[in-house]
Amino acid sequence: MKANERTAAVRKQLGRRLVEARPRARPRPASTAGLSRAELAGRLVELSGRGNSATLTLACQAILDAQREGETAAWLGGAASGFYPPDVAASGVDLAALPVVRCPDDKAVARAADRLARSGAFGLLVLDLGEGDVPTPLQSRLASLAQKHDIAILLLTEKSADAPSTGSLVSLRGQSERQRLPDGRFFCRFRAIKDTQQGPGWGREAAYNGPPGLC
Repeated sequence: MKANERTAAVRKQLGRRLVEARPRARPRPASTAGLSRAELAGRLVELSGRGNSATLTLACQAILDAQREGETAAWLGGAASGFYPPDVAASGVDLAALPVVRCPDDKAVARAADRLARSGAFGLLVLDLGEGDVPTPLQSRLASLAQKHDIAILLLTEKSADAPSTGSLVSLRGQSERQRLPDGRFFCRFRAIKDTQQGPGWGREAAYNGPPGLC
């Protein structure tokens, strides 16, 4: 048996792909429509909101940006995850290229993210935590893996702007909100509450034509 045939046989027997190193994307400025994957790469980011929140919209924009870069993104969430495939597809995301991991609780979400991050095969991981949290030891590992593999790890949380951050290891924390416009679109805003690189206070805003369930 030739070497390439032996390799193919091993792959089939193990039932998994051999993960190759991802080329690092060249950073580029983010558009006003949201946050780019490249600017979030290597960081543990928390995107929060309560009530009229735009967290799902901004998360979908980050996934779309990652897919345009040729990066693989994944969505991880528990039973109460706000992931709704039709709305995500309407935002332009390729669902066929987006693994979705359903977990029983927040700790399981964090552990699953740890495993995916260790593979080095993903450019963006979105953890839909709701009102949940990530234990500090897992935060530490995720932050380290984000830097090691140039991954953007995005934590989606349901909380007000004055609520404490998920943890001190979060490099960027932003608050999101949305407002319905007279023409039926949504005006979405992002404001940085904490940013260890640029400092807090900066923001982004844009109007979206997406379905109401996306925001």
